Amino acid sequence: MSDVMDIQEILSYLPQRYPILMIDKVISIVPGKSITAIKNVTINEPYFLGHFPGNPIMPGVLILEAMAQATGILALHANKDRKDEDFLYLFGGVDKARFKRPVVPGDQLLIEAEVHKVKGHVWICDVTAKVGKDGEHLACEATLLGAEKVLK
Repeated sequence: MSDVMDIQEILSYLPQRYPILMIDKVISIVPGKSITAIKNVTINEPYFLGHFPGNPIMPGVLILEAMAQATGILALHANKDRKDEDFLYLFGGVDKARFKRPVVPGDQLLIEAEVHKVKGHVWICDVTAKVGKDGEHLACEATLLGAEKVLK
């Protein structure tokens, strides 16, 4: 297991930037196997202006995006020796997504992903997003598919 990954290292792996960057910290990573990451959910997020006024709830699609970004870091980290290649890890699909509870400002989203299968350039990961003290409440679970795309 490697050390914590701070925001600067996260930015070196992900192409996303504010306001769509959804990972604040990686607290553990086992190369090619699993990752645990955090998204701090604050009222300052622009989507809370309209989702929903007076009752802010993080949109489910953005929870899935945070989960996908965590799997992207996992896949890109496993391939960090390919620095001479220019490639992205793209969100390819979602299966069995279930939303169990709302995510609201003040929550800390604990994202845990485990590699289920790697087939060629396609990664299939089982991912959960939890909230509450020590992540005791399941907010979302899904199986995510991602694929490496070589740019040139």
